[in-house]
Amino acid sequence: MFWRKQKAAIAGFHPLHQALIHERAFSATQPAAGWEALAASLHRHAGLVTRQKWALPPRMLEVIVPLIAEICTDLGRRDTLTVTADLRGHEAPGKSHRPRDLPVRPPVKSATDTWTVDPWLRLRADLRDGSVLEVLVVDRLRTRRVTKRNPRGKTKIKRKTKQVQIIKVRRKLPPGVPGQRPASGPPSWIRTVVRDGPRRSVTAAAKVDRRPQSHHEQVDWILAVATEPFRWSAR
Repeated sequence: MFWRKQKAAIAGFHPLHQALIHERAFSATQPAAGWEALAASLHRHAGLVTRQKWALPPRMLEVIVPLIAEICTDLGRRDTLTVTADLRGHEAPGKSHRPRDLPVRPPVKSATDTWTVDPWLRLRADLRDGSVLEVLVVDRLRTRRVTKRNPRGKTKIKRKTKQVQIIKVRRKLPPGVPGQRPASGPPSWIRTVVRDGPRRSVTAAAKVDRRPQSHHEQVDWILAVATEPFRWSAR
């Protein structure tokens, strides 16, 4: 009987919307119309579901939905977009590596580094112009744990964390399109690699050593990196 109306509302949501609520993750390949249906379902959430347990991950509405909408504008009628989103957070099982011992000197008794790798977003789209776009966003968190004993024999433990975000975007140009070098280079924080072959590919990558101050800034970072591969072909 408890939360009956909200459970009924959830049952009527898009299946991927339900997966986000219960599993905090989903993976699907759909045309633009399918992603528009998911976005419409997600925007109904706040008005029908108030229980915190069933709240949407903030990154979904504020980051992933705008990115999907942007990419869908470049999809043709039969083109598809694949989205794999893992919004369980960096503390989810399987994302942390085993601690690595570091060399120490007294008064430090022990020190360890633990790396957590959280690939929370993957996108792959077959675009209208015949090119293929792939986007990967990964958060890497390093946690350093230091155990120290002071002259009075008291043991203290300190933890320090540092997060970096890696954004990679690769665009495979349409078959037979040679591409062209842009008049100016990429921004200093974006590195670009061009690989020639039957289909030229352009990969733009960035490593940002701070957390985004807002979801809007997060979207700006991803779009800035995603724009770079399109500068390497004629309009």
